[in-house]
Amino acid sequence: MTKYLFILFSWLICFSAKSQQNAVVFDHMALSVTNLKKSVEFYRKTLGLKEITNKTKKPGIRWMSLGEGKELHLVSTIDGNIEINKAVHMAVKVKDFDAFIERLRSMNITFSDWPGELNVVSVRADGIRQIYFQDPDGYWIEVNSATL
Repeated sequence: MTKYLFILFSWLICFSAKSQQNAVVFDHMALSVTNLKKSVEFYRKTLGLKEITNKTKKPGIRWMSLGEGKELHLVSTIDGNIEINKAVHMAVKVKDFDAFIERLRSMNITFSDWPGELNVVSVRADGIRQIYFQDPDGYWIEVNSATL
């Protein structure tokens, strides 16, 4: 019996290690934008993102760091209309939620709650506060007060 438990335990450890090796990890998000310079400046000023090296070296694409090795790629090389709704959004959490709201107000950037009521903060069932606003191309950004 002990031999079978040892074999089962060993198999579980191997399976667990193998499944962790194959885990999916977020790498980057790419957005199609109409004015690359304007979009880079928007993300720099509103979210404090820093521009990083575009390793593709292709014109019309710029990369921003989201921290922890995650990236936002802004791409202005695609022609055509983009359909956008609030369900398609990027979400970030901030350490000082109230200071971030004041920052948006000082930049005259309008925000809303999920239903769309202007200058209103949503409070989720778990107590996390959140707001939504749009970038220059209409992409939605959620900012919330979840613990960092």
